[in-house]
Amino acid sequence: MKYCTHCLQPDTRPNSYFTPEGLCPACNYHRELQAVDWQERYEILEEFLQPYRRRPEAGPGFDCIIGVSGGKDSTRQALWARDKLGLRPLLVCLSYPPQQVTERGTDNISNLIELGFDTVISALAPETWRRMLREGFFRFTNWARATEQALISSVPQLAVRHKIPLILWGENPGLQLGDMKTLGRTGYDGNNLRFMNTVSGGGLGWMLEAGFRREELPRYLYPQPAEFDAAGIQIVYLGWFWKDWSIINNGLYACANGLEIRSDSVENTGDLRGVASLDEDWVTLNQMIKYYKFGFGRVTDYANEEIRHGRMARARGIELVEHYDDACNPAYIESFCAFIDITVKAFWQQVHASVNPRLFAIEAGGRIRRRFKVGTGL
Repeated sequence: MKYCTHCLQPDTRPNSYFTPEGLCPACNYHRELQAVDWQERYEILEEFLQPYRRRPEAGPGFDCIIGVSGGKDSTRQALWARDKLGLRPLLVCLSYPPQQVTERGTDNISNLIELGFDTVISALAPETWRRMLREGFFRFTNWARATEQALISSVPQLAVRHKIPLILWGENPGLQLGDMKTLGRTGYDGNNLRFMNTVSGGGLGWMLEAGFRREELPRYLYPQPAEFDAAGIQIVYLGWFWKDWSIINNGLYACANGLEIRSDSVENTGDLRGVASLDEDWVTLNQMIKYYKFGFGRVTDYANEEIRHGRMARARGIELVEHYDDACNPAYIESFCAFIDITVKAFWQQVHASVNPRLFAIEAGGRIRRRFKVGTGL
């Protein structure tokens, strides 16, 4: 395990690689951004959008679709698309079931609607969803494996159905996070989003193997490339066009426009600013598990961004990562276990079985001890 020479990104991030001089993809990209002409990028966007703008004689309709949760990124995207670019976006939200969605999450979606946006809110069959969470947890130690696929698939599905060929997305996972399989023909081409690590191509293979019937799963299926081509679908990463795209900046902008943020402590969530994954709480479990699998969690992602922007020293980032990267309120674990009908003991047995033995040791009593030194590696 090695770390980026600039930030705290380890080389264990899936689909990532470092430059010969030891920079992670995100730091290498951030360095290249220093020479970017941002006005030129904006002009590229304006020119690109021209064929997608509906002409008055075409009648009522939408210029684009934006997938939203009501959180910081989607709130900023929706407002920028409408108020800066002059587009008419249709917002699409695939909601979590009642047992999972937070009141904060429903308030934030309501806030977007109150800001004047047409919004489609849909929900999947809750029992199938619950079974999916359970199966994903025991098969991959990742309860969100299917639900993330459904969330990401819902947007292009509606784009195809409603014949709206332009989808606006947020950050480019390849350039801004390091998931290099998602890179397209240009920095803003998002049509390879189907290869994102958490979606893995968008197929139904493991779900069918697990005993789910195909008729239960249409909303989980990411449209195939042929469907994209037939409908002329194009996904555009808006983050490529924004100089100030970041967790903090998006959070500040969204808060100024009514976003309700998290009140729980960093010790319980690993959320340094309380602005991540606001519509549900169990993602905190997955961030903790991600840490035990790959050696980095939510705090690492926060710290990396702050280090790149010069707002945090690497030494301070190391302190935060050491203290909080595996943070997870036991109450979140208990509520998750109750939902999928397992014991907390069974939860930890599954987590322990998935711990990366090169990076961590499981001691007597179940405590998980880090083998590596944050910022240095193994």
